[in-house]
Amino acid sequence: MALTGKRIVLIIAGGIAAYKSLDLIRRLRDEGAVVSCLMTEAAKQFITPLSVASLSGQPVSDQLFAPSDDTGMAHITLSRRHDLLLVAPATADLLAKMTFGFADDLASTTLLAADKPILVAPAMNALMWAHPATQQNAALLRQRGVHMVGPAAGDLACGETGDGRMAEVAAIVAAVTRIFAPLPMNGKHAIVTAGPTYEAIDPVRFIGNRSSGKQGYAIAGALQALGARVSLISGPVALPPPPGVTVTRVESADEMLTACLNLLPADLAVCAAAVADWRVAAVAAAKIKKSAGSAPPNLTLAANPDILSTLGHHARRPRLLVGFAAETENLLANAHDKLEAKGCDLIIANDVGPGSGVFGGDDNHVWLVDRFGATEWPTLSKTELADRLAATLMERL
Repeated sequence: MALTGKRIVLIIAGGIAAYKSLDLIRRLRDEGAVVSCLMTEAAKQFITPLSVASLSGQPVSDQLFAPSDDTGMAHITLSRRHDLLLVAPATADLLAKMTFGFADDLASTTLLAADKPILVAPAMNALMWAHPATQQNAALLRQRGVHMVGPAAGDLACGETGDGRMAEVAAIVAAVTRIFAPLPMNGKHAIVTAGPTYEAIDPVRFIGNRSSGKQGYAIAGALQALGARVSLISGPVALPPPPGVTVTRVESADEMLTACLNLLPADLAVCAAAVADWRVAAVAAAKIKKSAGSAPPNLTLAANPDILSTLGHHARRPRLLVGFAAETENLLANAHDKLEAKGCDLIIANDVGPGSGVFGGDDNHVWLVDRFGATEWPTLSKTELADRLAATLMERL
């Protein structure tokens, strides 16, 4: 039995799909799980606490301050004594509460206080699911590390058809099982660099580039999801840190290199940051002023450290070293040259020329280049590309 000994809190919210929760309880118990159920007031309009308690073999929790609770803090004990919080069905209202941190009943308070994995199975009308507010809520919850299964497409209880059906019970049980499965990169340490570097000209101005950091952040999150211990070294970006990832924030190439070396040894390093090739040789101590008719200052540039090459030739070189080649011309030739010069194992090559939309965009089209040749991948979202790359790196490790 895949879930033997696992303790699961099943949170049942108020939707017609609540009737499926009764079968879900039985199936989870068949797999060996201990299931404790929590019902919202709305859920009790669709199924009864007696039915839930009978199938789970456990008392049903439904009050924030239940007199029978030995501590008076059920929202704390429910999370701390269990291995997973499963919300099925998850209504639009409960998803919104989770997103914005509302805590006005036992379900929302327990979810806010949770220190365990959370899996939600959304169920609602198709237009409610498609509404931008719900889509933004779901996206933000995923970004925070909340697992999601469904919704599925099909006939809805309201008589309409579309996305919004709660995932089938078998799919939910499979999703629960995957969360508890041993992760293939457990025990591996991965370093990921992301974003631009800013090289100071004076206290106000800098040399930088257009990198958003989205691809590097997505790669860090994908590696963490496979069980790796991920150290993300981030240049200046406006992105929330991926859940479970340790972030070191830097500005300059020198700072990024120092952070990389301080984190060695590592099993894997993915250098996705767009590191500036040059810096100003002498940074002005005060803002450089201009006056009427004055000529622009002459800036003398110096080469920045080559982070990828330094790691590629270091005594404690990561077992697997991956670089990025963002090019505007001669993509594959430049990528092969970079692979050899930097001493790395794999180059992710992409065209960032005018009109590509890669810098700051949500999609990417890359080639994987190693010493055996090059493989083209289709255009993917940066999240999809990160997942595919993480799986590839896991196999190579």
